[in-house]
Amino acid sequence: MPLQKSDNSSRSAKVIALVGGGHFFSHFYHLTLPPLFPVLREHFDVSYTELGLVMTMFFAASGLAQTPAGFLVDRFGAYKVLVTGLLLLAGSMILAGQITSFWLFVPLMIMAGLGNSVFHPADYAILTHAVEPKRMALAYSIHTIGGVLGWAAAPAVLLFLASALSWPTAISLVGSFGLTVGLILMASKRTLDVTPRHAGTGTKAGAEKGRVLITAPILACFTYFALLSISLTGLQTFMPTALPKLHGIDLTTASLMLTGYMIANAAGTLVGGIAAGRTHRHEFMVAAGLAGAALTVLAVGHVAMSAGVLLVAIAIAGFLSGSTTPARDMLVRSAAPAGATGRVFGFVYSGLDLGACLAPLVLGVLLDNGHPAVAMTVIAASLFTTIFSAFLIGKAPKAQTT
Repeated sequence: MPLQKSDNSSRSAKVIALVGGGHFFSHFYHLTLPPLFPVLREHFDVSYTELGLVMTMFFAASGLAQTPAGFLVDRFGAYKVLVTGLLLLAGSMILAGQITSFWLFVPLMIMAGLGNSVFHPADYAILTHAVEPKRMALAYSIHTIGGVLGWAAAPAVLLFLASALSWPTAISLVGSFGLTVGLILMASKRTLDVTPRHAGTGTKAGAEKGRVLITAPILACFTYFALLSISLTGLQTFMPTALPKLHGIDLTTASLMLTGYMIANAAGTLVGGIAAGRTHRHEFMVAAGLAGAALTVLAVGHVAMSAGVLLVAIAIAGFLSGSTTPARDMLVRSAAPAGATGRVFGFVYSGLDLGACLAPLVLGVLLDNGHPAVAMTVIAASLFTTIFSAFLIGKAPKAQTT
């Protein structure tokens, strides 16, 4: 049953912690294999292209399954879908540490991607129904930070465990960590099983569910995420490549600046969560943050800077971009009709996967042809364009989210 208004803050905090912990491992598993690529390449005598294909299978499966996962959330409840997804994801990693043939990674990573697909629709459905409205924006920001911390932790943990033990043991061990968290979530059913079921029957009910996703506000949300992903993927993937060409710094320093960007992004997300809880004009928060981030990225691409100034500029861009994340999620929440939280969040978040597919194609060509400044301009332009979709969402009539 949905939580009532009388539920206290401690229960909200427990929900945020449990859901955030699961989201941490979702992002942690995104980067479980990549730090071990050099070891895996030598062990299995494969190319980096083949290793990249394995991760492509993971993200393709995750992206394609997100919208169906959202329908499952609304049909069976977010709690069941979340626990199933985490156990599937963690179990896939445990098995990945046991394989003797490289190509067994492919079905296992597809299975892991299917498990990963549940987190955004299930997490946001649980938070939306369980957390007190006054804490909703902060809950969304903490959820996002959990994912960012998962990204940050994975390379160091995997390299340490692989060095101290072995790469198969490292992969299986981190899989067992997620399995443990999954069991904790199973034991927390009374806390997390808060979303109502919306069964619906027949073709007409199915058509009604599908039409929810092709309304103007929801399509605007999808566009927002796709455009935002172009900039996020571009910076995460190509910043260490572009900065040495633009500013003459070495690759190690450029990589450290990417780390600084991510840390500042997490800090901005936390501050943005506090600010978003104190206003209903979330589209203006998004506009201010993204415009500032876009101008800063544009300056990084076209203005000569010392290493110190460059680090500050990149941190500012990360902070401003991160500060918009809770307001963005509040906009999506306001656009989701009653009973459709899972499928709406699943659908709009699949826009991230679309942007992640497009960005490397466009920006990679620009960098290959010696145009890093143009690549940064494209990233800045995607941030500016995202602002317009935010205002389209903000101007739409508010849906009743329950």
